[in-house]
Amino acid sequence: MHLNYICGMHLHKTSSRLDRIGVTASTLCAIHCAVVPVFITSLPLLGMSFLARPWVEWGMILFALMIGVYSIGGSYFKVHRNLLPLILLVIGFGIIMLGHSLLHTNTERYVVPAGGLLIALAHVVNQRFVGACSHES
Repeated sequence: MHLNYICGMHLHKTSSRLDRIGVTASTLCAIHCAVVPVFITSLPLLGMSFLARPWVEWGMILFALMIGVYSIGGSYFKVHRNLLPLILLVIGFGIIMLGHSLLHTNTERYVVPAGGLLIALAHVVNQRFVGACSHES
């Protein structure tokens, strides 16, 4: 795999920053999806009932998707041309969509966080490929 496409420091810094945001957003999404069902009855007592609302969950999913597509997609086309981060991103979002669309059982709280963690892994792998590119140039 040839890594010398467009290895600029500006792109490396931007991609790295977006990947860190993506890891954080995806991990928070995974934690949210795992914890909210367990503490759903306690949330109103803590003044945090808004966390159980669908718009919060979908907002987190859309935010993670936008960051992932921009960061990983941009790195793929402009830097490393390695499909692994994109594949992990697509599978992660597929798992999340499957969990939200088809699994309305206890299984959902395990499946959806796994998708979020897979997206976080996609960002970590992307960071490594972008870092390898910046060292090659």
